[in-house]
Amino acid sequence: MNHSPTCPLPCLLAVFRLWSSAVPSQLSHLIEAKEDAFDLQVEAARFDKFFYKNGTQFFMKGIAYQADVSTQGATNGEAYHDPLADVEACTRDIPYLQELGTNIIRVYAVDPSNNHDQCMRLLDDAGIYVISDLSEPETSINRDDAKWDDVLYKRYTDVIDALQGYSNVMGFFAGNEVTNMPNNTDASAFVKAAVRDMKAYIKEKGYRQIPVGYATNDDEKIREQLADYFNCGDADERADFWGYNIYSWCGNSSYKEAGYDQRTKEFADYSIPVFFAEYGCNVPSPREFTDVPALYGDEMSQVFSGGIVYMYHQEQNNFGLVEVTSDGEVKKLRDFDNLKKQILNVNPKGVQMDDYNPTNTIPRDCPQLSENWEASNTLPPTPDEGLCKCMVESLECVASKNVEDKSMGELFAFVCGSGNVDCSGIDANSTSAQYGPFSMCSSAERLSWVFNEYYNTNGKTSQSCDFNGNATPQIAQSADKCQEARERASSTSTPLSTAGADDDSAAIIFSSLGGSFWIVGTVALTAYIAGAATVLM
Repeated sequence: MNHSPTCPLPCLLAVFRLWSSAVPSQLSHLIEAKEDAFDLQVEAARFDKFFYKNGTQFFMKGIAYQADVSTQGATNGEAYHDPLADVEACTRDIPYLQELGTNIIRVYAVDPSNNHDQCMRLLDDAGIYVISDLSEPETSINRDDAKWDDVLYKRYTDVIDALQGYSNVMGFFAGNEVTNMPNNTDASAFVKAAVRDMKAYIKEKGYRQIPVGYATNDDEKIREQLADYFNCGDADERADFWGYNIYSWCGNSSYKEAGYDQRTKEFADYSIPVFFAEYGCNVPSPREFTDVPALYGDEMSQVFSGGIVYMYHQEQNNFGLVEVTSDGEVKKLRDFDNLKKQILNVNPKGVQMDDYNPTNTIPRDCPQLSENWEASNTLPPTPDEGLCKCMVESLECVASKNVEDKSMGELFAFVCGSGNVDCSGIDANSTSAQYGPFSMCSSAERLSWVFNEYYNTNGKTSQSCDFNGNATPQIAQSADKCQEARERASSTSTPLSTAGADDDSAAIIFSSLGGSFWIVGTVALTAYIAGAATVLM
């Protein structure tokens, strides 16, 4: 919805209709903030729509705005280009965003050390809000080896610290399509832990209550479980909004053929706001965007709060609305004109805040563990940087500072798979809800823990703290502050011996650590450890 000329951006405040969790049959008070803030108040209540301060419902008319490094280039060797720090690009592109009636952009990676003042002011002046992902390509929750550790925690909180002061920041994504198929659903527990901790951090810091949510893909086997999981359980763990990346409407499809009718039905009773966090199928190309009238039409606008078209910049994936040439010139593509034709002609019929009496105030039931769902309702612990630092300082053998990330997996496999080190103290299993006391420490910190355990169980010799230069001894400091956690994580294993070297079990001998020792086990374990030998020998 375009901003009313009688109420420009500075006098608008997007708020949720608050529905008291303590008294679910009555509307609670409306928490308002200063006039120039776009405050989305999310506390213990549940909400399913966005509103401006003047009571008008807010519908997203958004564009994904993040150029790939290959398009814009990154500075200082970074893996991404910060779109909110590129004043030249912001100045150039905002008029085109305005031409499309854009009222929000989604950015996927920002550098919290950059200054974003100028771009954010330009966007604010143009009536454009920002919803930002908290991760970046090299610091994000990995669906194939999911963790929620102190490095990720710092990255996420740094982004919040950098952006929270801008009144046109609408929200944060704690993850984007982390779980994308049934075989990696366990990763969702770590994302939900990130949602919980970022909500708590915002509250603890006394920031305005910027909501934290998640953007999901559209996998038919797990879409229901995902939506349920992030909107179940305790209020402080639930997502504040649900972003849906959906590309099922291709070409001249239809409301029913694209499955939009079913998605609308599924979310009709969802108790938090839902919107398309990405949409715009590009087969065939150019896109006609015939789904836009449906998304903002009478049926869908009762459930969905608009959407964000993917994407502004033309790249190899062929989703662009414009092409930016090497000399910085913007060339509109057919997709731009087609979207403009559709988006400027929609006028979703929302509800007035004072007239709205929501009935969908009950969260979902948490999904049960099954073949297609392996994320427990018991979430990983909140990362504690101080605890992890204390743990490392208390060790006698630690990972060297020059250990390469690509080598860590093989080093973990070797030490934890050799049979003489119990790594449960640093392991996290979100299906069984077993989280070691140091499972929320960084990879380097956890590697230090297992190196030290190996060192203790193998004679504390110089050879047992080497690993071809990947480990180094140090003088241990007092562990008083983390002694309890250390005791809980301590290995219960016994030193490795050569007792089984003569049986029929497969065995290999390593001499690379300065002292020969046997690894006895199955053929599979032998093959697994052999894969790590190149790192150690």
